[in-house]
Amino acid sequence: MKIKIVNKSAFELPQYATLQSAGLDLRANIKEAIILKPLDRKLIPTGLFIELPDGCEAQIRPRSGLAIKHGISLVNTPGTIDPDYRGEICVILINLSNDEFVLKPGERIAQMIVCEFKRVEWENVTDLSLSERGDGGFGSTGTK
Repeated sequence: MKIKIVNKSAFELPQYATLQSAGLDLRANIKEAIILKPLDRKLIPTGLFIELPDGCEAQIRPRSGLAIKHGISLVNTPGTIDPDYRGEICVILINLSNDEFVLKPGERIAQMIVCEFKRVEWENVTDLSLSERGDGGFGSTGTK
C-alpha cells in the first residue's frame, strides 16, 4: 500500500525496524532535549503529515522498550489518525516512572500501524442473540 507523506522533520521517513515489524517507528522532531518529569505529559511533534486511503486508519502506539525501561507511554493509546486528517502527527508522551526522562531529538517515541477499518450501520433491536458467555465480563472467563 502506498501512502502519501510530507516530511518536514529533520529525520528520515518512518521505517520498520525488521522485515516482519508491524509498526513504523516515529521520531521526536525536536531541536533540543526535553525533560519529562514523573507524571509529566507533553505533545511531541513528528514533522510528518500523511494522506491515508479511504477505509484506512493509522494507530499510534507506545514503544515497548521505552515503556519497560523508562515508564514512557502514550496518554491516548492507541491514538487514531483518520483518513481525512491532514495535520501534523503529534504524540502525547507521558512519564509513568518516578524518574526524569530525557527525550532527545530524533529519538524513536512511538510506532504507527496502518490498518483497514469498516464503518458500521446500526440496527436498532430490542434483544441480542444468546451466547455461551452472555453478559459476563471483567474477568468472568477466569485467569487460566
